[in-house]
Amino acid sequence: MTSKTSMPNKFYITTPLYYVNASPHIGHSYTTIAADCLARRMRRLIGEDRVLLLTGTDEHGQKIQRAALAQGLSPKEFADLTSIQFKELWKTLNIAYNDFIRTTEERHTKTVQRVLEILFEKKQIYSAKYEGWYCAPCETFWMQTQLQDLVCPDCLRPLERINETNWFFKLSEHHDWLMEYIRGHEDFIRPVSRHEEVLRFLELNKLEDLCISRPFERLNWGIPLPFSPDHVTYVWFDALINYISAVGSFGPQGRYESKWWPADLHLIGKDILRQHAVYWPIMLHALDLALPKVIFAHGWWLINKDKMSKSRGNVVNPLDMVDKFGVDTYRYFLLRDVPFGLDGNFSEEAIIKRFNSDLANDLGNLLYRTLTMIEKYFDASLPQGVSITVKDGYINAIEEKLKKLAAAVGGITDCNFSLVLEEIWELINMANKYIEDTKPWNLYKENKHDELKEFILVLVEVLKETADQIYPFMPQTSLSIIEQLGKDKVKKGKPLFPRII
Repeated sequence: MTSKTSMPNKFYITTPLYYVNASPHIGHSYTTIAADCLARRMRRLIGEDRVLLLTGTDEHGQKIQRAALAQGLSPKEFADLTSIQFKELWKTLNIAYNDFIRTTEERHTKTVQRVLEILFEKKQIYSAKYEGWYCAPCETFWMQTQLQDLVCPDCLRPLERINETNWFFKLSEHHDWLMEYIRGHEDFIRPVSRHEEVLRFLELNKLEDLCISRPFERLNWGIPLPFSPDHVTYVWFDALINYISAVGSFGPQGRYESKWWPADLHLIGKDILRQHAVYWPIMLHALDLALPKVIFAHGWWLINKDKMSKSRGNVVNPLDMVDKFGVDTYRYFLLRDVPFGLDGNFSEEAIIKRFNSDLANDLGNLLYRTLTMIEKYFDASLPQGVSITVKDGYINAIEEKLKKLAAAVGGITDCNFSLVLEEIWELINMANKYIEDTKPWNLYKENKHDELKEFILVLVEVLKETADQIYPFMPQTSLSIIEQLGKDKVKKGKPLFPRII
């Protein structure tokens, strides 16, 4: 997406809008932590005011209406309560978003209705009778040919028979265009497996027109169609438009104006790939708007190789993990343990293993040992008036790694989180090995003060670069390292990551 020779002049990154029918879980936090990490990295590269991270909540639809009714609340009251939970979780997880949009906001409603008007005027929307099977939990229509039994292919719950007049978007008209676009833009859908998945779907299935409405008499919790007040907008058609409603608006002539669009990156889970890689590009194409540059669909976190679900009772609450292990440990584990894009198996045992190995033994130990040596050998003052003159194999290797990390603009901006962290930890481990092999306590005994100063300077430089590199992943830890290193005198605190026994 970026390279060190060609930096973007802005970076607009989005998470999906999270559906407010239930409390946030690990999947929501995974996407949002990844987006926050990318946004923090890009702010350091191109400037705070040139990066925009958008997140928010999707609040319309039948599931919300039913969930609110079950709790004796209005849909808006229910949405207000759940939306706050997402905001509070993002605060706890140190998510530095720039904008939080809700689909119940006026700016979004106006944009959705304007999009509907424009597409209606372009004859991209038409009315027709529909009879078929409908899954209320997924808010999805299914054709008979797609069904083996009368259950939803996605959630396996019973379907309802629906017979009604609705409005349809001419998805089918753009089938060939989309297929050719994806073939010609290999980086549009990532990782490669998702690119191939969408292409395979388009090659094997002819797109059918998308039902974009629900009758008001059956569902009144939605944005009314401007040309048919007896209908409200289908939740997915509504929600996808947030990516443009948050950062721009349509003028009187139907021209969309925004300094941020197109998005540089849509981060999503693989379960909503089709909506983002099929529906959304065609909607934008029909509006004559540019497409997002990259749609990246990451994998799932599984429990014992099973997908998390409320029905199985295996949903992980991010707040519980933060209470047990801390915010930065949770952030680190999610982005380090599994390559972004693949599925991962989640367990507390895996977190503890990463904590004790990577955080306690490697990073925490390096910082604590270095600060202790500075206290002992230099009265807590950072060595002054010396430069590295003799460069052995260790120092050369460390300097090369420092240069590589400092120059690396790719990697993290390509969503290679685990690979970038692996590179950083190689530097940390090189520094720990440097301590073991140099034996600074012998330098001290032998009164080799200049060599000892040079040795300490190497470790301080490693720690400063490490703090800078891990900032997007672990902002609190990064700031703590910098604070303890100080400017002239170190301020050693308690071990960053005391081992979990």
